[in-house]
Amino acid sequence: MEDNPRMLILYASQTGNALDVAERVEREAERRECRVSVRSMDDFDATFLPYENTVIFIVSTTGQGDTPDSMKVFWRFLLQRTLNYQWLKGVHYAVFGLGDSGYQKYNFAAKKLDKRIMDLGAMPIIERGLGDDQHPSGYEGALDPWLSSLWNVLKQKTPTIFRRGVEILDLDMKTLDRPKIQIIYHNTDKTQSLFSDTSDFKCIQAQIGRARSMSSGILRRDDNSPHCSLQMTKNQHLTKAGYGRDVRHFEFEALSSDIDYQVGDVLEVLPSQNPAAVDAFLQRCNLNPDLYITVQPNDIQKCSDSSINSSRDPIKIRTFVELTMDVASASPRRYFFEVMSFFAIAEHEKERLQYFASPEGRDDLYQYNQKERRTVLEVLEDFPSVQMPFEWLVQLVPPLKTRSFSIASSLSAHPNQVHLTVSIVSWMTPFKRKRCGLCSTWLAGLDPQKKVHIPVWFYRGSLPPPPTSLPLILIGPGTGCAPFHGFVEERAVQSVSGPTAPVLFFFGCRNEASDFLYRDFWLFHTQSSGVLSEEKGGGFFVAFSRDQPQKVYVQHKMKEESQRIWSLLSAGAAVYIAGSSTKMPADVSSALEEIILKESGIPKESAARWLRLLEKDGRYNVEAWS
Repeated sequence: MEDNPRMLILYASQTGNALDVAERVEREAERRECRVSVRSMDDFDATFLPYENTVIFIVSTTGQGDTPDSMKVFWRFLLQRTLNYQWLKGVHYAVFGLGDSGYQKYNFAAKKLDKRIMDLGAMPIIERGLGDDQHPSGYEGALDPWLSSLWNVLKQKTPTIFRRGVEILDLDMKTLDRPKIQIIYHNTDKTQSLFSDTSDFKCIQAQIGRARSMSSGILRRDDNSPHCSLQMTKNQHLTKAGYGRDVRHFEFEALSSDIDYQVGDVLEVLPSQNPAAVDAFLQRCNLNPDLYITVQPNDIQKCSDSSINSSRDPIKIRTFVELTMDVASASPRRYFFEVMSFFAIAEHEKERLQYFASPEGRDDLYQYNQKERRTVLEVLEDFPSVQMPFEWLVQLVPPLKTRSFSIASSLSAHPNQVHLTVSIVSWMTPFKRKRCGLCSTWLAGLDPQKKVHIPVWFYRGSLPPPPTSLPLILIGPGTGCAPFHGFVEERAVQSVSGPTAPVLFFFGCRNEASDFLYRDFWLFHTQSSGVLSEEKGGGFFVAFSRDQPQKVYVQHKMKEESQRIWSLLSAGAAVYIAGSSTKMPADVSSALEEIILKESGIPKESAARWLRLLEKDGRYNVEAWS
């Protein structure tokens, strides 16, 4: 390959963390005068991997041990049987994974990538690093020592990747890196006639697309799914008034064209930020909200493979901020504090920011920033002498991300509508400050009588829509019932025109009187000829965990119905699980293994293998969230 960089950083990110780590490795490599290139895995031709000298893989794990969307094609290529054990001979590599030990398959994507790359003949530089969101310092608790080891070993093993050999420069960041983007300001008189600020639907869609195409931090799907706008038509409480948890049922209708989705799909919603917070940010940063700008890479040649897309169409600063920059919800990264230190005029602020950005201050920064979920606006207000250029703010303020929700409806039952089951998120920080989820709180505050454009995208979920002939065992405690509300609706429509296979549904909540979500809906379908009725071979079983001294969960109800579960499994049933990603999926898996063991009489090892084969056959599907 011509002009092949001696170090290649390949990342696979789902929410942006792996991209952040990749960019940090890039910065540290450049400070060491290392020849380096950063690429997303879906933007790299894996056939060229054997020609690389040194490759650093940064990989997130999603769901129950799944690879990120951007890694799927790359991973399938690596699994080809035609690749022999010497294919990557001569390539040096290192792997850093990002995961959460609360998940059953902790950092599974990084672990299997590490093993596969080694099996193909590559030489590990150092042992893989595994970042853990549960660590007191987050994933940086593992990243800092891992990076330190990486540079020390690289100096010894592959000194040629550094332009000045083992000599290293500016590791304490005494000079500021160059921003990756540039802002072009446009003549207001010429642009006002081109782009109106009306509420015209097409104009709003164009602004959303234009703003987000210019954002450096927006992670984009490879299916180019267009966004559409919805209008809320129902905002209904599902939990009892005064109960500690607020769960809502939302219904929406399409404003533009007909919508298309299947049960098990996911709706991604772009939330609206509080206008007062956006105004406060603009004022704090001395930004003229009415100026028109375009955002483009500072070095187009170098950034041609990045996620920053140049756009010729200008947009107002205020519109760009409110559609792409999360100023009052997400917490900034450590590099934000590092860059801030260069623009601090007050000496005590500069010293504190430098301390936060140092390895010694990592834990204190984590307590101040991530644990408290300090927002960009709050951080800037805590350091009033800092005046960062807009280029740096655009690059470093966390991007305004879409929020994903399991669709709770069937399009067959509700044409041109989509329904959601949403828990309205709120919590207290260690310093007893109340925080609220941006998207759920915004949705809860919408009035269905008022016309508000809600930008959304439809995507395939991890729960494939089942054919009518497939028996189902559904397990969905809490808001995990959402996709199965759609499954039952769909099967009820299908049952009108022909026979359908049985459905067992296991639901769980705390109290029958407080959070029995969709109680009337489930009970209606258990009645004569209903989808969940015994007459149809189905069943509905609910665990109220707090209504008795001994806690009862869905896995306990499953064990009580072990014969019925085994009967359906033996008849080819598929298992679908949705809900919290912490203990529930693992507990349900253990319960199923016990049921197979008890009812079949096979050895424990065979029962576990039976369950793995079920998963391999596509009949064991999990959708879990934290």
